[in-house]
Parts: sequence; structure tokens; C-alpha cells
Amino acid sequence: MTTVRVPAGWPATEQQARAVQDELRARVVHDEPGPPPGTGYVTGVDVAYDDERDVVAAAAVVLDAASLDTVAEATAVGRVSFPYVPGLLAFREIPTVLAALEALRHPPGLVVCDGYGLAHPRRFGLASHLGVLTGLPTVGVAKNPFTFTHEEPAHPRGSSSPLLAGEEEVGRALRTRDGVKPVFVSVGHRVGLDTACAHVLRLTPRYRLPETTRRADALCRRALREATLTS
Repeated sequence: MTTVRVPAGWPATEQQARAVQDELRARVVHDEPGPPPGTGYVTGVDVAYDDERDVVAAAAVVLDAASLDTVAEATAVGRVSFPYVPGLLAFREIPTVLAALEALRHPPGLVVCDGYGLAHPRRFGLASHLGVLTGLPTVGVAKNPFTFTHEEPAHPRGSSSPLLAGEEEVGRALRTRDGVKPVFVSVGHRVGLDTACAHVLRLTPRYRLPETTRRADALCRRALREATLTS
């Protein structure tokens, strides 16, 4: 487990954080299709908080994209690096998530975040932020549609409908299990939306949520428990 300090010069105010978002958003790449589903490696990242102790734990879990076997994992624990502000949640998580990714002893390939990418009020969610900082292809898969609208997808697995901000498609509501509530997929960096949805379907052979998210969630929760027991 890696212990993380808040980086020097990290934004401390909402104004500073929004300025960073504005600067980095211009560097997001939307015209690459991304790695083909079922090939190479795919990594899930997730975080867990202990707000009373001001601690955040992050996990990164690398899966073989074809077999979905776990091939590497790493965790990092640090102090929460920014106050809770809707639309700026990435600033609470990024330093610890980066540390977990850097601690991996295996190339991550495509990174799947438990959160948003383009589907964000400022069009720059965690998946986009992480992608720009690392250069890796990234996808956001969220459990709810946030402030965006969508029609219910058809009943069968694989059905989808646009996730909309007004008339702008910012992602898709994707049915990963027959008749089960959809997940909400948005591109982060260096991946197209069709490719992102195809990856998510490959990652959901049995459950609503991707295996990347399920395994990273379990690992970061365990890391948080261990950190708080020893603190």
C-alpha cells in the first residue's frame, strides 16, 4: 500500500480547481476509437472515504480483457485533497488514484472509472481528468444519470439510449442485464462512445456493474479498513 501526500500546488479553492479544469479540458482527445474490446488489459479504479478521519483509499485492479482474470492490483491511501464540491469531486480523488496506478507492476491499458467523463456539468469528469493526466484511454461508468436525461433503453441486455444534456449526447444509458437498471457510460479520453459501451458489455458477463468496478471497489474498501485500523 502506498501512502500519498497532497501534491504541492494542488488547487485549494473552487476558483483554482475550475481554472485547472478549463485548462485540462482543452487537452481531451475525442477522435480516437480506443483499444478493441476483449484485447489487451483493462483496469478498474475506485475510491473509498473515511470522512471522520479525512482519509481516502484508492485501488487499481488490472484484468486480462479476454478472460477477465485479475493480473495485478495496487492500493494507495492518503488525505482527502479537496473539500466536497459537486462537479469538482475529481480533485478529492486524483492524487490517490494516480498513486495506485503508478504502484501497479503491470501496464494498465484502458482505465475504467467509477464515475463520469464527458457526462459532467463542465464536460470534464474524473475519467477525462485522469486520462489527460496519464495519457491513458479512459471510460467513465456511473450508477446514476447525474443531472442528465435519458429514455429507458429496451429490455434486453446491450440495449442503450442517449444520455442527454439538452440535445447534446454526453453518454449512453446501457442495459448490462436483461430488465435491470442501466449503467451510464461516458467517454473520458482517447476512446469513442461505441467502443466504450462495447468494453462495458464485455466487462459485465454476470452483474450490472463492470468487473473492473466490482473488484476495485472491494479492494479500496479493504485498504481503507486496514488503514483506519492502524491509524
